[in-house]
Amino acid sequence: MPLLEIENLSVAFQTAGGMFTAVDRVSLHIDPGEIVSIVGESGSGKSVAMLALMGLLPWTAKVTADVLKFDGKDLNTISPKKLRTIIGREMAMIFQEPLSSLNPCFTVGFQLTEALKIHFGMSRKECRARAIELLDQVGIPEPQKRLKAFPHQLSGGMNQRVMIAIAISCNPRLLIADEPTTALDVTIQAQILDLLLKLHQDKQMSLVLITHDMGVVAETAERVVVQYAGQQVEKQLVKGLFSNPHHPYTAALLDSLPERAKTKKLPSIAGVVPGQFDKPGGCLFAPRCKYSTRHCIAKTPEPAADELGRALCHYPLRDGVPMNHPGEEEVI
Repeated sequence: MPLLEIENLSVAFQTAGGMFTAVDRVSLHIDPGEIVSIVGESGSGKSVAMLALMGLLPWTAKVTADVLKFDGKDLNTISPKKLRTIIGREMAMIFQEPLSSLNPCFTVGFQLTEALKIHFGMSRKECRARAIELLDQVGIPEPQKRLKAFPHQLSGGMNQRVMIAIAISCNPRLLIADEPTTALDVTIQAQILDLLLKLHQDKQMSLVLITHDMGVVAETAERVVVQYAGQQVEKQLVKGLFSNPHHPYTAALLDSLPERAKTKKLPSIAGVVPGQFDKPGGCLFAPRCKYSTRHCIAKTPEPAADELGRALCHYPLRDGVPMNHPGEEEVI
C-alpha cells in the first residue's frame, strides 16, 4: 500500500480578478522508503501542492482532491485532532527559506523542542537532550551552544540544518524538502543533499524533493514528476526521463543543461509560464512548444500512460521524435 496517495488535487485562490488555479488535477503516489522528485519552473505549483497536503495554505485557498490519504488515513475526512498527530510527526516539511520560516524572536533550542513537547510530551531535560542529539546529527558543531543562538546569529547553511533538525525531530515517515539547497553555495548544497540521503537511508523514510535543479534530481531521486503551469506533464523513472523524455517541456529542460549543450550558446525555452489572465486554450505549453499545432491550441490533452512513462501531450516524444505528429506544415 502506498504511504501517500493523492488523486486529482487542485488548489485555487480567490483574487480580485477571479479564481486562479495554481494546482490543476495533480496525482502522486509514494511508496514507503521511496525518493520522488518534483521539478519545474517557478510558478508551476510544486510547493503549493505540498503545502496543500500539509494543510498550510491560507483561508483564501480552495483545496479539492478525489483522494488524499496518508498511510491509509483519509486526510479529507479525518478530524482536526487526529490530523495534528500526523502533521509534523509522521509527515514533515523542510521549507524553502529558513530565515523566513524560523521565528527570529525565539532561540533555536526553543523552536527545536516545541514539536517534541507537543507530540511526545517530553520533559524539559528530555527535550534538551534530544535537541542536542538532533543538532549533532545534522552536523552542527558545538550543539549545546547553538541551542541558545537566534536564527540571525547562524549562517544560511546552519539555519537550513536547523530546519532539517526540526523536520526530523519526530522521526517522520514522509519528509518533504522544498528547495533545500536554494541560495546556498555549492559546497553547502552538496552537504545538505548528502545529509538528506543519509537520513533517508538510516531512517528508511520516504522523501519528496522539490527542486528545479536537474542535477540534483539525477543524483538523488528514483522517480520524477515534471510540472508546468500547475499541471503534471510527465512522470518517469529517473533513468528513463534523462535518456528518453516524453514531453517536449521535459526535453527542453534537459536540453538547457550545460553538459548537454551542442553549441556555445545554451538553448532556452521562449516565453514564460502563463499566469491568471494569459492562459491559452488547449495545451498550456503550446505557445512555447516547437511541435505545437492548431490541434494543440484547440484541445486540452489527456494524460496517457504506458510502460515507458506518462506525458500530458497530444504528440508525446519517443527517442526525440513526436509520435503521430502531422508534420512540419502543421506546426504553428
